[in-house]
Formats: sequence, structure tokens, C-alpha cells
Amino acid sequence: MSLVPLVTSAQFSPDDQPALTQAVQAYGEVLNTWAGIGNSPGLLATYLPFLRRLNGPGALEVRVKDLVAVRVAVLNHCRYTASHRCTSALAGGVEVDELAAVADGELEGFSERERLALRLAEEMTVALPKVPVGEGLTGVSTSLRDEVQRMFSPAALVELVMCISMWNALSRFHRVMDFELDMPKPPAPVEARL
Repeated sequence: MSLVPLVTSAQFSPDDQPALTQAVQAYGEVLNTWAGIGNSPGLLATYLPFLRRLNGPGALEVRVKDLVAVRVAVLNHCRYTASHRCTSALAGGVEVDELAAVADGELEGFSERERLALRLAEEMTVALPKVPVGEGLTGVSTSLRDEVQRMFSPAALVELVMCISMWNALSRFHRVMDFELDMPKPPAPVEARL
């Protein structure tokens, strides 16, 4: 059961109504995460445009954004986020066997760019919270930082690090909120890793 009540469309604040209307037109319903966010008036109006910009076309390929989001969801054991991000990835042309490989951390079949992004996602999700500043200022290994800096433009690197950070925040938010699925279940090999 959700940690907070799920508000109805009519209960969203006037500030949130334009963003909600646009989102419902795109998805056909009020998603549970939005219904939870609706408890904080005005937050949805900021959240949705930012998320749309971050996940959409930019300096970093949408495919890479989808892959790292699925990896973060799996590492945080969040079924709701995995459901959303797998749905997005599949719609964008990522295959189920690729999602299974991402969930398992089997990166051999991916491009060098994708492997680096997925490695960064794992370090930022698993290692970074455990590394005190005295042991590593950034919490990410110097060698990996050097590799991603070489491989990605500054704009793409900002989008990558922000995407990984955002999906860490959202997967933790979704998991603690305990939202019921409102999109298809993640593919079985992904679900098995949650």
C-alpha cells in the first residue's frame, strides 16, 4: 500500500494542472508516481518538464539513458522504476535479452560507450555511498572517471551523471512509496533480479 494517498486529477493543485493535463494526454492516465507527488502542490509542475527533458533526446543517446536507468532500478531493487524504464527501453528498440544482460551486469554485448555508462551507473549506485571523502573525493574510481571523460562530451557527461543520479533518487522514492505497478511488469529476467 502506498505510503501516501494517491490524489485524483481533481485534487492536484492549480499550479500542477497544466503539466498533469499534458502528461495524461501522453500516457492516457494519471500514473501512481504523479498521484503521490500530487500531495505536494506545485511539485509536479517542476518534476515533469525536468524529467521529460532529461530522458528525451539530447547530447546523450536515449538508448544509453534507458539502459542506465534499468541498471539503476535493478541495483536499487525497485520494481516500479524497472517497470517504467523497461517499458521505455522496449518502446525505444532495446531487446528483452539486452535488458536481461543489463539486469545481470553482463556487459560484453554492448558498445564501449554503453559499457562505460553502465559501469558508471553501478559505481554511482553501489560504490559511491560507501566511499568516504577521505578515501575518494568523488566516490567514483579515477580510472573510470578518466574513461568516461574521454568517451563522452561534456554535455553528454552531464546528462549521463544527471540521469544516473535522478534514477537513483526516483527508484528509492518509488520503492519507499510502494506504488502499485501502472505499466507492464518488467520482463521476467529483469524481475528475477529485483
